[in-house]
Amino acid sequence: MEEFKIAPIARMESDFPTKFGIPRQAGIVPRLESRIVFEPEYRDMEAFRGIEDFSHIWIIWQFSENLKSGWSPTVRPPRLGGNERKGVFATRSPFRPNALGLSCVRLVRLEKDKKLGPVLYVEGADLMDGTPIVDIKPYVPYADCHSDALCGFAPDGGKTLEVFIPEKIEDKIPENKLQALRGVLANDPRPRYQNDPERVYAMEFGGFEVKFSVENETLKVISAEK
Repeated sequence: MEEFKIAPIARMESDFPTKFGIPRQAGIVPRLESRIVFEPEYRDMEAFRGIEDFSHIWIIWQFSENLKSGWSPTVRPPRLGGNERKGVFATRSPFRPNALGLSCVRLVRLEKDKKLGPVLYVEGADLMDGTPIVDIKPYVPYADCHSDALCGFAPDGGKTLEVFIPEKIEDKIPENKLQALRGVLANDPRPRYQNDPERVYAMEFGGFEVKFSVENETLKVISAEK
């Protein structure tokens, strides 16, 4: 079988040092900020000429945490409670033959950093900190947007939770991080099959360890510590 070598052109810098809590799809938490830092050989500003004329970009990236896990022809999508199998090519499972992901994010700005060269600031990404990025392409609505598309077993974004964060905890978290954290928690970061109101979950986000519990449709933050 013919093989192709793909090398990362950049790395994602995000508020998620681990997989737990990352939004299940790009764009569902629009206030989530992150940035793309390029490898030295791709830090030529000419390579980005015209990119600011686009509001959104596609990021092609690698599921770097799953490279040793292999793949299976069928998977159990969390959306279906982990109880029903679907073909891997009918899902967005990370356990794929080539472990590549595709995300559409909003491009906020392009900056030229003195040390890092061109840096892309984006919103709505669903990538862990350090994720290898293998390519970037502009999003073009006339070709990429299909208003009549069918969504299979995932017709909508799913239910959201009411989020309660005590004021004393809110005061610890910077305002720009707080709004993003609320969005992440509202989309229920727990595995779909877990629904124990007594269980306390811990999630790392933006330099904090956030602990929370969920009862009925309300998520309560218990603590947030550096």
